[in-house]
Amino acid sequence: MPKATHALSRRGFCLCCLSAAAGGAWLTPRQAFAEALGIVEGIQAEAAKSPIAIHRLRGDVAVLEGSGGNVAVLNGPDGKVMIDAGIAVSRPQMEKALAALGPEPVTHLINTHWHFDHAIGNEWLHELGPQILAHENTRKRLLTMQRVEDWEYDFKPLSEAALPTALFADEHRLQLNGTTLHMRYFGPAHTDSDIGVSFVEPDILHTGDTFWNGVYPFIDYSTGGSIDGSIRAAETNLAAVTDRTIIIPGHGRPVSNRAELQAFRDMLVGVRANVAALKKKRMSLEAIVAAQPTAAYDAVFGQFVISPALFTKVVYEGV
Repeated sequence: MPKATHALSRRGFCLCCLSAAAGGAWLTPRQAFAEALGIVEGIQAEAAKSPIAIHRLRGDVAVLEGSGGNVAVLNGPDGKVMIDAGIAVSRPQMEKALAALGPEPVTHLINTHWHFDHAIGNEWLHELGPQILAHENTRKRLLTMQRVEDWEYDFKPLSEAALPTALFADEHRLQLNGTTLHMRYFGPAHTDSDIGVSFVEPDILHTGDTFWNGVYPFIDYSTGGSIDGSIRAAETNLAAVTDRTIIIPGHGRPVSNRAELQAFRDMLVGVRANVAALKKKRMSLEAIVAAQPTAAYDAVFGQFVISPALFTKVVYEGV
């Protein structure tokens, strides 16, 4: 199995490039909120200039790293199948990376959820004529303006042509390029629209944003996410993989494995328990942040844009 040995880089995880000036230091809730403001503009600015790295896996599957979320591509005679679209401003770099994988056209595009760094690339990719697939809630979210309160940001709807049209509620399968693609809805987790995509024969799983590898995740309560749903999704992913499975996370090091997924799940459970215990004592959010309930995990997960303070606030919302 390919090893994820490289460090998180400028090209790799756009959010990482926007880490707090404090380098993961503890912030007050007010500082944590301020840190999140402007995040969308910053991510897009970074994506506009970041090169795309190609990681070739098994079974003609590759990962494109550098345009928002990690994008998977299955290549073959039936055309390219993309899992997520990245950010629209990355179009020149994405076109170059796709061409490097071969001359086949993009025939299918699957959105793992509605967030801009996974779906706004639909705005240019639809010009290539792919069938766009997603959970029905993804289309609902992309169809109208969506406000993410933690970022104080209003996301405009996608154009009609860029919306997913092949929708499902629970599960869906495709057979393309000699590979079975199994899409499964998690239920509310990171958002209310998250799906995972399994490439069955090569044993590869793209988790979307239900797994952030080596970094604290964002959980979007504004559109149905929750810490408990995120834990359930991590456990669903763990049940679906073995030590042989290559796992593609939504963010973080793009080539992962079951051990790193287990560490992510354990972090979610541990931080939730710590925050819930403090909240049960009727402590304020500011006091809970000061108590550093993520301290045991910060060295691994707390060095990037979702700082310990901001992640504490996110968990606090859901317990």
